Amino acid sequence: MKTNIGITKENRQKTTDILSKVLADEFVLYTKTLRAHWNLEGHDFHTKHLFFEEHYNAIKKFADGVAERIRQIGHYAPGTMGDFLKLTHLTEKYEGENTSLGYSAALLEDHDAIIQFIRENISKVEEEYEDVGTGDFLTGLMQEHEEMAWMLRATIAKA
Repeated sequence: MKTNIGITKENRQKTTDILSKVLADEFVLYTKTLRAHWNLEGHDFHTKHLFFEEHYNAIKKFADGVAERIRQIGHYAPGTMGDFLKLTHLTEKYEGENTSLGYSAALLEDHDAIIQFIRENISKVEEEYEDVGTGDFLTGLMQEHEEMAWMLRATIAKA
Protein backbone atom coordinates (compact mmCIF):
# COMPACT_ATOMS: atom_id res chain seq x y z
CA MET A 1 0.00 0.00 0.00
CA LYS A 2 1.20 3.51 -0.82
CA THR A 3 2.84 5.49 1.97
CA ASN A 4 0.85 8.69 2.47
CA ILE A 5 2.33 10.49 5.48
CA GLY A 6 2.50 14.06 4.15
CA ILE A 7 6.07 13.86 2.85
CA THR A 8 6.77 13.64 -0.86
CA LYS A 9 8.16 10.44 -2.32
CA GLU A 10 11.34 12.28 -3.30
CA ASN A 11 11.86 13.68 0.19
CA ARG A 12 11.21 10.30 1.79
CA GLN A 13 13.89 8.84 -0.50
CA LYS A 14 16.39 11.56 0.44
CA THR A 15 15.70 10.95 4.11
CA THR A 16 16.07 7.21 3.58
CA ASP A 17 19.45 7.78 1.95
CA ILE A 18 20.65 9.56 5.11
CA LEU A 19 19.11 6.96 7.41
CA SER A 20 20.71 4.14 5.41
CA LYS A 21 24.14 5.66 6.02
CA VAL A 22 23.36 5.99 9.71
CA LEU A 23 22.21 2.35 9.78
CA ALA A 24 25.44 1.25 8.11
CA ASP A 25 27.49 3.25 10.62
CA GLU A 26 25.52 1.72 13.50
CA PHE A 27 26.10 -1.79 12.21
CA VAL A 28 29.82 -1.28 11.72
CA LEU A 29 30.10 0.30 15.18
CA TYR A 30 28.11 -2.59 16.66
CA THR A 31 30.52 -5.07 15.10
CA LYS A 32 33.58 -3.16 16.31
CA THR A 33 32.18 -2.94 19.82
CA LEU A 34 31.56 -6.70 19.79
CA ARG A 35 35.17 -7.19 18.78
CA ALA A 36 36.30 -5.07 21.72
CA HIS A 37 34.10 -7.12 24.05
CA TRP A 38 35.40 -10.44 22.70
CA ASN A 39 39.12 -9.63 22.43
CA LEU A 40 39.77 -7.30 25.35
CA GLU A 41 42.75 -8.07 27.59
CA GLY A 42 44.24 -6.35 30.61
CA HIS A 43 43.90 -5.67 34.30
CA ASP A 44 40.49 -4.04 33.79
CA PHE A 45 39.14 -6.91 31.68
CA HIS A 46 36.03 -7.70 33.70
CA THR A 47 34.68 -4.17 34.10
CA LYS A 48 35.44 -3.16 30.51
CA HIS A 49 34.11 -6.48 29.16
CA LEU A 50 30.77 -5.62 30.79
CA PHE A 51 31.04 -1.98 29.67
CA PHE A 52 31.47 -2.97 26.02
CA GLU A 53 28.63 -5.49 26.33
CA GLU A 54 26.33 -2.73 27.55
CA HIS A 55 27.39 -0.58 24.62
CA TYR A 56 26.96 -3.18 21.89
CA ASN A 57 23.50 -4.06 23.22
CA ALA A 58 22.52 -0.40 23.06
CA ILE A 59 23.96 0.03 19.56
CA LYS A 60 22.06 -3.05 18.40
CA LYS A 61 18.84 -1.31 19.51
CA PHE A 62 19.91 1.88 17.74
CA ALA A 63 20.39 -0.04 14.49
CA ASP A 64 17.00 -1.68 14.83
CA GLY A 65 15.40 1.71 15.45
CA VAL A 66 17.01 3.22 12.35
CA ALA A 67 15.88 0.29 10.19
CA GLU A 68 12.35 0.58 11.55
CA ARG A 69 12.33 4.34 10.88
CA ILE A 70 13.26 3.61 7.25
CA ARG A 71 10.30 1.22 7.06
CA GLN A 72 7.98 3.76 8.71
CA ILE A 73 8.61 6.26 5.94
CA GLY A 74 7.93 3.67 3.25
CA HIS A 75 11.27 2.20 2.23
CA TYR A 76 13.30 -0.95 2.78
CA ALA A 77 16.40 -0.92 4.95
CA PRO A 78 19.74 -2.15 3.63
CA GLY A 79 20.62 -5.41 5.28
CA THR A 80 23.80 -6.99 3.99
CA MET A 81 27.40 -6.54 5.06
CA GLY A 82 28.17 -5.45 1.50
CA ASP A 83 25.49 -2.75 1.69
CA PHE A 84 26.75 -1.54 5.04
CA LEU A 85 30.39 -1.41 3.95
CA LYS A 86 29.45 0.62 0.86
CA LEU A 87 27.34 3.08 2.87
CA THR A 88 29.35 3.54 6.08
CA HIS A 89 31.51 6.51 6.95
CA LEU A 90 33.52 4.35 9.34
CA THR A 91 36.32 1.90 8.77
CA GLU A 92 35.77 -1.67 9.86
CA LYS A 93 39.46 -2.12 10.60
CA TYR A 94 41.10 -1.91 13.99
CA GLU A 95 44.83 -2.33 14.30
CA GLY A 96 45.39 -1.23 17.87
CA GLU A 97 46.13 -3.26 20.95
CA ASN A 98 43.49 -5.37 22.68
CA THR A 99 43.33 -2.98 25.63
CA SER A 100 40.46 -0.95 26.98
CA LEU A 101 42.30 2.27 26.14
CA GLY A 102 42.95 1.22 22.55
CA TYR A 103 39.42 0.07 21.93
CA SER A 104 37.90 3.03 23.76
CA ALA A 105 39.86 5.52 21.66
CA ALA A 106 38.88 3.82 18.40
CA LEU A 107 35.22 3.52 19.36
CA LEU A 108 35.17 7.14 20.52
CA GLU A 109 36.31 8.26 17.06
CA ASP A 110 33.43 6.30 15.53
CA HIS A 111 30.83 7.73 17.92
CA ASP A 112 32.13 11.23 17.20
CA ALA A 113 31.89 10.58 13.44
CA ILE A 114 28.29 9.41 13.79
CA ILE A 115 27.41 12.41 15.96
CA GLN A 116 28.90 14.79 13.39
CA PHE A 117 27.09 13.13 10.47
CA ILE A 118 23.75 13.21 12.26
CA ARG A 119 24.25 16.82 13.38
CA GLU A 120 25.05 17.84 9.78
CA ASN A 121 21.83 16.27 8.51
CA ILE A 122 19.15 17.00 11.13
CA SER A 123 18.15 20.41 9.80
CA LYS A 124 18.28 19.14 6.21
CA VAL A 125 15.86 16.33 7.08
CA GLU A 126 13.54 18.65 9.01
CA GLU A 127 13.61 21.72 6.79
CA GLU A 128 14.50 20.65 3.25
CA TYR A 129 12.86 17.22 3.32
CA GLU A 130 9.99 18.27 5.63
CA ASP A 131 10.36 15.22 7.90
CA VAL A 132 10.21 16.52 11.45
CA GLY A 133 9.57 13.00 12.79
CA THR A 134 12.85 11.69 11.43
CA GLY A 135 14.61 14.87 12.58
CA ASP A 136 13.35 14.24 16.08
CA PHE A 137 14.38 10.58 15.86
CA LEU A 138 17.88 11.58 14.71
CA THR A 139 18.18 14.13 17.53
CA GLY A 140 17.45 11.43 20.09
CA LEU A 141 19.88 9.04 18.45
CA MET A 142 22.58 11.72 18.42
CA GLN A 143 22.05 12.31 22.14
CA GLU A 144 22.50 8.58 22.81
CA HIS A 145 25.81 8.63 20.94
CA GLU A 146 26.88 11.78 22.78
CA GLU A 147 26.36 9.98 26.09
CA MET A 148 28.35 6.95 24.94
CA ALA A 149 31.11 9.21 23.60
CA TRP A 150 31.25 11.01 26.93
CA MET A 151 31.66 7.68 28.75
CA LEU A 152 34.45 6.60 26.40
CA ARG A 153 36.14 9.99 26.66
CA ALA A 154 35.99 9.80 30.45
CA THR A 155 37.47 6.29 30.33
CA ILE A 156 40.44 7.48 28.30
CA ALA A 157 41.01 10.59 30.43
CA LYS A 158 41.10 8.50 33.58
CA ALA A 159 44.16 6.55 32.46
